Amino acid sequence: MDPALPSATAVAVADGKILSVGSLDELKPWLDKYPHEINQQFADKVLYPGFVEAHGHPLLGGVTQTSLPLTAQPLPNPWGPAFPGVANLAAAIAKLKEYSAALQDPKEPLLSWGYDIAAMGEIPDRHTLDQVSSTRPILVWDSSEHNFFLNTAALAKYGISANAIKNIIGVGVEKDGSSDGRFLGAAASQYINEVAGKDLLAPEKLPTAMLYSNDLAQQNGITSYSEMTFGILNIPLETALFQKASQSNATSLRLFPVAHADSFTEKYGVQAVTEVQKLKALNSDRLIFNGVKFIGDDAYLANTMMVQNPSYTDWHKGLIFYATPADYAKAMSPWWQAGFQIHVHSNGSAGVANTLAALQLLQNEKPRFDHRFTLQHFGLPTSMMVKKVKALGAVVSVNPAYFYTRAGIQAKDVGHDRVSYATRVGDLVREGVVVSLHSDNPVAPPKPLTEVWAVVNRLNLYTGEQKWAPAQAVTAEQALRMVTIDAAYTLGQEDIIGSIEPGKFADFAVLDDDPMTVPSLKIKDIAVAATILGGRIILVSETKKPRPL
Repeated sequence: MDPALPSATAVAVADGKILSVGSLDELKPWLDKYPHEINQQFADKVLYPGFVEAHGHPLLGGVTQTSLPLTAQPLPNPWGPAFPGVANLAAAIAKLKEYSAALQDPKEPLLSWGYDIAAMGEIPDRHTLDQVSSTRPILVWDSSEHNFFLNTAALAKYGISANAIKNIIGVGVEKDGSSDGRFLGAAASQYINEVAGKDLLAPEKLPTAMLYSNDLAQQNGITSYSEMTFGILNIPLETALFQKASQSNATSLRLFPVAHADSFTEKYGVQAVTEVQKLKALNSDRLIFNGVKFIGDDAYLANTMMVQNPSYTDWHKGLIFYATPADYAKAMSPWWQAGFQIHVHSNGSAGVANTLAALQLLQNEKPRFDHRFTLQHFGLPTSMMVKKVKALGAVVSVNPAYFYTRAGIQAKDVGHDRVSYATRVGDLVREGVVVSLHSDNPVAPPKPLTEVWAVVNRLNLYTGEQKWAPAQAVTAEQALRMVTIDAAYTLGQEDIIGSIEPGKFADFAVLDDDPMTVPSLKIKDIAVAATILGGRIILVSETKKPRPL
């Protein structure tokens, strides 16, 4: 990924960093001077920079994916067979009954994850879930992570009264003002995280959750993994857990947490900026805090993002969390003034428009050049919004699963045209905007080579159906930059990861073939043999089962 030296046959590593790149003969200025060992273990493989997960959630992903699965699409498991998926609400209820019957304690809460509103076509409420059990507390976390569904027993267990929920955006209510068990959107789901946190985040389960995410990432060639809402669950607990994971030899990732602004503001008030700045004192080679995250509108998968006219096909509009650009800019201003890199969850066209207008106000307030303001997801922008991104000096990180797994599901809700060109990767490249790919795991599995395959071929992963907006396709080289050096750039880490260049960490993905030379339809099928982290080799075979963190 260094355009000056696009390929080489040898790389020298010292003290965990890249020393020199070229051929063995070209490395002689170093090899002639110092003791060395030549390792030809991967002589028949292809080394790329370790893949960078530019927007992920290693803790939340692990917590959800080690819960009882309820996804519509297959869910990979690093330690065993994939969950095949459930087709509809009736199948989901049947699976929940199966899970409930397997629990020995009749009062033990049942936590399931992955219900897919758009795919299933129905939104469960407390009465639906009472069919599973009227006595066991049941919590269903949907695939977008933005929605919860609770049965009557769960509402009672967590003391969720009409008075407690009356001012929370996105909580469904009965005629008497009590909850109907539906908690839709970031604000409502955050409330459930708070009241049910002792069950959702049982401390004894968290190391396993982190290791699960680590191993799933490692098996797909990832060596650097961001956490895009650090602190949203529990700031002290997450801090300790990320430190532990980054210091363990059982793990194989560099972790890049980005603080969730609202969580720090809620806990620390006017001292929030200072508290996030203090996190940098914890930085090490494998744990690097940088930046802050805001959430502008709601979820793509659940059809709750805010969409401009003509809105959704049923004419609902979705949720947005800042009524005006001025409100949004006011919330971001302290962080902007302090020089933070700001990341914004921005999905629907109305959400993107609001974010860009707020960025314009911030630039008017205090012009900044290399601010690296990053629009995350970029679900349904217009072509002119892409130009606005360029004009304001922003960068973008997109989730290609919005079309490669979701277009066939959500066309009926959003319209065929908009789901076809979701994320507008081709437009971004043509406009000269730096763009990265991500999975937002657990929204989609962290599979960089599948993401590359998707933006090159524009096909559905499961059906191979018609191409979705083929004009948005990019080349394999452009796509590979989006999971290596350009992904590092959108995280503000391009000086240390993302390319095989002297001085950077010796982090590599070891592949069985070259995604730039195989037929494009085969890119997703290339096997990952190993990853290398700071010169330490981790074979995929080493991460196929749980072990102590």
